[in-house]
Amino acid sequence: MTDLKKQKASLRRKYLEIRRGLDPELKKLYEERICAAITGSISYKYYDTVLLYAALPDEPDLTAVAEAAVKDGKRIAYPYCLSGTHDMVFRLVSSPSELVTGHYGIAEPPDGCEEFSPDEPCCSLCLVPAVAVDRHGYRIGYGGGYYDRFLSAFRGSLAAVTFSCLVTDAVPHGKYDLKTDVIITEGGILTVDKAQA
Repeated sequence: MTDLKKQKASLRRKYLEIRRGLDPELKKLYEERICAAITGSISYKYYDTVLLYAALPDEPDLTAVAEAAVKDGKRIAYPYCLSGTHDMVFRLVSSPSELVTGHYGIAEPPDGCEEFSPDEPCCSLCLVPAVAVDRHGYRIGYGGGYYDRFLSAFRGSLAAVTFSCLVTDAVPHGKYDLKTDVIITEGGILTVDKAQA
């Protein structure tokens, strides 16, 4: 394991422990604020496609964003991990209720759903889960590199979604790590490099 991977693994353990320690009622309140920050933003109305994620138990749940996007006539898509690889695609669904249990026990779109092309000419927003994120927009995920590979071809806007207690000054990153355009927490939308704790 390289020094960079070791540093990331150590920070991942630290921030996962912090995230798991959040009070459930407080987490629910934070999720409501995060979802409101996304759907209430000025740029939200211009997106025609929103790429979401199916939240793990301690991640910010964005179901309210998905439901609002569908109501507002936007397309929504969720990740689908390709078997035997470290690649993923996003598949379009008409509702988060269509998701089924898939790889690693994570909900994902079923077979037969249309695939979203990351380089298609649309105004799209990808909401990226983050174990931790720094003020430059670099994030620590789960170590598989799925998002970095997908996002290398993505032409839309990138937003790291996390709780404010998981935003830090800097996280180690390598040449293949991509930074997001903004960070979204229960405190609102933070511009990278200018984010406040």
